[in-house]
Amino acid sequence: MSLINRFKNKNESFRMYYQEAELNTSLGEKLISWFPSAPRDYIVVFIGTDRSTGDALGPLAGSLFSSLNPKHLTIYGTLHQPVHATNLQDYLDKIKLKHRNPFIIAIDACLGKNTSIGQLIAGTGPISPGAALNKRLPDVGDIHLTGVVNVSGFMEYAVLQNTRLSIVMDMATKISELLVYIDQRLCYQHAQPAIVLPINKEKTM
Repeated sequence: MSLINRFKNKNESFRMYYQEAELNTSLGEKLISWFPSAPRDYIVVFIGTDRSTGDALGPLAGSLFSSLNPKHLTIYGTLHQPVHATNLQDYLDKIKLKHRNPFIIAIDACLGKNTSIGQLIAGTGPISPGAALNKRLPDVGDIHLTGVVNVSGFMEYAVLQNTRLSIVMDMATKISELLVYIDQRLCYQHAQPAIVLPINKEKTM
């Protein structure tokens, strides 16, 4: 769980409400524009726990995305195997050992202004999981995507516990669909890691 005002100012960010019709193409292409030009192992780390409704956004999205059998994005963090405060460093160490030159997309819930609830915020650079609850955890991600699930500012733990499951589920579904769009834009060349495919303009017209 992150606070959106903890993002570093030097990093680029882009936000949209999860109900917007052009979410996949607009937000998806923005995320892809931050991918490296050279092939990398693309890793998605879904952060959170199912013990808190608001903080379940990450593992919910991870489980939904996993059920869609992505080809080019490797998943860490689901409802059955969550990535959270007590095992985050272990998973980061595992990723470094298992994957060649990994490029990590961090997915997490966050708190923000009342008018920001429902926004998906993409940004370059890492996020600081646990910032909303004043926990010191490792920064995660070369880029990140966070979802504003509730209001920040007072008794954040209680706010997370009382977040509506409906909005968390809806946002998790949209995140999984967004990642499917990104996964379909990637391909393998021989034994190399994934690269981004150019958009076929004839198909999009």
